[in-house]
Amino acid sequence: MISKNIKDILERIEKAKSKTGRKDDIKLIAVTKTIPVDKIKEAIYSGITDIGENRVQEADVKFIELFKTESAIKKHLIGHLQTNKVKKAIEIFDIIQSVDSIHLLEDINKQSEKISKIQECFVEIKVSEEDTKFGLPPNELKNFLDKAKELKNITITGLMTIAPFLENPESVRPYLKKAFGYYSAFKTDYLLKYLSMGMTSDFEVAIEEGANMVRVGTGIFGERKYG
Repeated sequence: MISKNIKDILERIEKAKSKTGRKDDIKLIAVTKTIPVDKIKEAIYSGITDIGENRVQEADVKFIELFKTESAIKKHLIGHLQTNKVKKAIEIFDIIQSVDSIHLLEDINKQSEKISKIQECFVEIKVSEEDTKFGLPPNELKNFLDKAKELKNITITGLMTIAPFLENPESVRPYLKKAFGYYSAFKTDYLLKYLSMGMTSDFEVAIEEGANMVRVGTGIFGERKYG
């Protein structure tokens, strides 16, 4: 089932690209929050190269079992990062997508310097007014990127955003369009390569609006069971 779901998602990605005439690559991140190790292994065997976790503690336990030796699988932190989890996050993740404050940025730099690592990060920007959403206000983005340039153990390679969850994916389009506008404005001067946006419910619209990285969990693994 997982293998078939991945094949279906990849086909839908290609169709969304074709709709707008895009020829570039779209990176698929399999969101593995709450997903057991055996199912993650099945996704990897089915061609997944990047996985995304929301919680540092949960990821740490699973990664120990998943990656007993060096692995080419890229591990992304896509959930909110608290400063008390930074040290562990930089030890286990290749990319931290959810950097949303200069304070957090400086802490990541400080902890990365201690282990001689240059940590790849994305800036999470807030494109909606929802109180429940994290993210840097877009009017602070230039100052943030300028500050990041000064830090030797950080490299900012992309922007990430989480649009509101709305019944109709078309209703999300204005938020995604807004995020692409910021990406377009800053990608050349700040060498940004990725725009991470779009999830199971809206990744096709996100691709149409310029995303080159999408984060899909339910579409690959099915509905999550909590509790």
